[in-house]
Amino acid sequence: MAVYESDLPGVGKKFEIDLDGEAQLVVVIHNTGKRELFVRDSPDADSEKLFELSDKLARQVGTIMEGAYFQPIRDDEISTVLDDDTIIEWAKVTDESELVGTTLAESGVRQRTGASIIAVQRGNETIQNPPPDVEFEADDTLVSIGDRESHSELERLAAGEATLDGAPGDAGTPPTDDEFVDDDSATDEP
Repeated sequence: MAVYESDLPGVGKKFEIDLDGEAQLVVVIHNTGKRELFVRDSPDADSEKLFELSDKLARQVGTIMEGAYFQPIRDDEISTVLDDDTIIEWAKVTDESELVGTTLAESGVRQRTGASIIAVQRGNETIQNPPPDVEFEADDTLVSIGDRESHSELERLAAGEATLDGAPGDAGTPPTDDEFVDDDSATDEP
């Protein structure tokens, strides 16, 4: 992409930006702050005015275009980034998943994967903040929050590529109460 800059005496500056093929985007910034945008299909064609913006509006649009309000990421899955370590993602429950027929509480999804399910999309219905007794069905879409590793584990579980009993790659089965060591029973007497 090439950008050509030229002075427009008494008017301001003109920027010509090469687009795909021979087309160019032409931006004229007036001394008053007004911006005009034109498109030219080829170097010999006349420019066609697209629109005009005030200085304030042009700066707001520029900030949005720059990514100051929302920074998109390239991802094959639908996801929303909250910070560097926390994202919201969607995982589809398949017929092969052991989640089908289990409740949120029985599945222990958060303990096994690290991802917290914040909604279940079932057809046109959305179950927000699903209760522990919500039963998973095939074709449910689980909306969860967590880090990328947690989401990968949840996606494997939802796709039937991992099992509830701690198959390789799972975060494992959560410990039962009798597997915890009672630290109070040990004494550190001198």
